[in-house]
Amino acid sequence: MKTALLTVLFTLLTSNLFAADRPNILLFTADDLHAGSLGVYGGKPGGLTPNLDAFAAESLQFNKAHVNVAICAPCRAIIATGRYSHRSGAMGFMPAREDVPDIVNTLQAAGYQAGILGKVPHSTPKKSMKWDYSFDQSSLGNGRNPQRYYERTKTFLKQCQDAGKPFYLMVNSHDPHRPYCNPAKLTKGAAMPSKVYTAEDVEVPGFLPDLPGVRAELATYMNSTRRLDDTFGKVMQALIESGDVDNTLVLFITDNGIAVPFAKCNAWFHSTRSPLLVRWPGHIQPGTVDNQHFVSVVDFFPTFIEAADVVGPEGLDGRSFLPLLKEGKQKGREYVFTQIDSKAGGAAVPMRCVQNANYGYIYNPFSDGEYWYRNNNEGQTMAAMNRAAKNDPAIQARVDLFRYRAPEEFYDLKKDPNCLHNLIDNSDYADKIKELQEQLVAHMKATEDPMLAAFASRDDRTKVDEVLTATYGNWKAKGKNRKK
Repeated sequence: MKTALLTVLFTLLTSNLFAADRPNILLFTADDLHAGSLGVYGGKPGGLTPNLDAFAAESLQFNKAHVNVAICAPCRAIIATGRYSHRSGAMGFMPAREDVPDIVNTLQAAGYQAGILGKVPHSTPKKSMKWDYSFDQSSLGNGRNPQRYYERTKTFLKQCQDAGKPFYLMVNSHDPHRPYCNPAKLTKGAAMPSKVYTAEDVEVPGFLPDLPGVRAELATYMNSTRRLDDTFGKVMQALIESGDVDNTLVLFITDNGIAVPFAKCNAWFHSTRSPLLVRWPGHIQPGTVDNQHFVSVVDFFPTFIEAADVVGPEGLDGRSFLPLLKEGKQKGREYVFTQIDSKAGGAAVPMRCVQNANYGYIYNPFSDGEYWYRNNNEGQTMAAMNRAAKNDPAIQARVDLFRYRAPEEFYDLKKDPNCLHNLIDNSDYADKIKELQEQLVAHMKATEDPMLAAFASRDDRTKVDEVLTATYGNWKAKGKNRKK
């Protein structure tokens, strides 16, 4: 009996020491947020995101952060596995292979408690990935109730303290994902945002035309974004009240760009660009900005395990950016690689992109002049564009690009960050195009990307179709989205 009691006491003491030695990790994700909506990223009108702007003043702000896939489930699978989609098996709304290591099991084996709020299936790509604490959309006011997030966060943090364990908590807001917040018709359980907006308040992103229908929809998006900010503020309140805030590494990101044409579910600049705010007292200089280094969510897994001093698995595709957090510099971060494979409904629309500080190159093997692209994010914005296109050739050209794409695209991101002018045939950029193509090929070889064979045969449509069929099955029939 005495031996058993001593064992229990030793376990409690060592577990509490263990918790004190290792940081907690809180990853907060927005759902379909345009990076440019945040005040600290130049969003207008000012004041849309007061809690996040205040958090940025205590954080390191990355201005060259991206997600690797601009779709919710495959993006979150990359966070979970630290591998690109074709390296984990999660090439769309599908599971990762069970033999692929994941962040939850890795941290749990090192003594962490793992919790998740919201977006649970999308953030859990493996059956063997079991959270210690889990509440999804229906328990969080349709994922749109800041008070519910506060309460669930407080409970989890208290449980971890009682257990004497550090925590990994992934908090996933369902805002500002569609349906956007219409104050006159709130979804059940959702809360009102702390401020509401009108079409007059909207600054239309440069990749969209400024049309009344676009403004009307973006006003409701802004309502959802304000409620996201409210939720973030309540989660941070719970963390502060817990007393654990000074030993917690907190990161804020989005899972992809805004759910409108030319953003989410694509590979353009504003599709994958993410806000990334990182707060870690005692390790990060508050109010600092990184304008130089590319980081992406494939780097989160190795960063988390290095911060936690945990021996991680082999086979991760990302690199820890802990040196950037502590020293502000790290070599080899001049490029970022992003992609799309299949989207909701299973349609394969493969895209591969590489960007550096000045330029972006995209390869779209599905683009054959006939395939008619669509997604479930078009809404009133695309309807307004379709109406305007009847009398506006420039808008019609934008609609056509969205629907049919081009096999290759190249953009001067310094002069044209909205990716309005495809320069792939401009001989003045031939050397820059070749440089990015070579970088993309090297990346595809290193990660054994099946689209490498398509790229190598990109001038032979028959061979490209054969590669796509071998990779994705009957990819055109799956889509059910070719224009009738």
